[in-house]
This record gives sequence, C-alpha cells and structure tokens, in this order.
Amino acid sequence: MSDATDYELSMMLRTLVMESNRFLEIFSAAHQLHPTDMTALNLIMTAPMTPGTLAKALNLSASATTSVLDRLERAGHVTRERDPEDRRRVELRVLSAATALASTFFQPLAREYASAWERLSPEDRQVVARFLEATTEATTRVRESVT
Repeated sequence: MSDATDYELSMMLRTLVMESNRFLEIFSAAHQLHPTDMTALNLIMTAPMTPGTLAKALNLSASATTSVLDRLERAGHVTRERDPEDRRRVELRVLSAATALASTFFQPLAREYASAWERLSPEDRQVVARFLEATTEATTRVRESVT
C-alpha cells in the first residue's frame, strides 16, 4: 500500500470518517442525542468552554446553542457552572455519568483499535501520527476558510 495515490488515501480516509459517523449514530440514537448534540458533547469533553465558544465552534446562533445545551443538560450530560471569580461567565462541563456512559460504549472500539495497531512498528506509528496530524490540520484550515 506504499504506492497509494492521493485519491486512494482520500477515499480510505472518507471510508474511515463514514464508519466513525455510523458508529456515532448508533450511540446517538441509543441515547436520544441529535448529531449536533453529539458534536457539542465531544467539543465540551475536549475542554471546558463557554456557551459562546461552543456556539462559534458549532457555527450556531446563541438561541440554537441554548437549545442544544438545554437538551444535553436535561439528558444529564452537561452542566452550566458560573465562574466563581466572574459570575457573568458560564462554563460548560461534561458530567461524570456522561463520561462513564461514553466510556462503556466506546471501550470495545478502543480495544479493537489497539489490537489493529499492535501490528505496527514504532516507526509506522510515527508515520500514522504525522499523517493524522497533517490531515487534521489540513481539514481544519479548509473548514475555517469556508465558514
């Protein structure tokens, strides 16, 4: 596979993204989460943020973001906490129950990844890591240029 063309790599990446999306859809449906809710939850899991930061990341209006947060809060996935030093500032945090739920669902996938990756040499892992980092950066640049 060392002679893979740009097109072939793009198609393999596209297939991975589609399979990942299908996997996320199963989790979302099982827990009555809209795809936007799932994206929001993933963003908040990455780092605590404000509703305004989330709105910008999701490319949603403030009112639409409030609707997403209301659903996530009702479902017991996130909480809105006032900053003790600046009561005007609200931070979003993922609740431990949501993290535990996600962990239970995603652990089989993590184990399968680990099993697939154990066949890779340390050098191959570095190549994969560079590929993923460069591809993510390229995707981010293009996404930012079209929003």
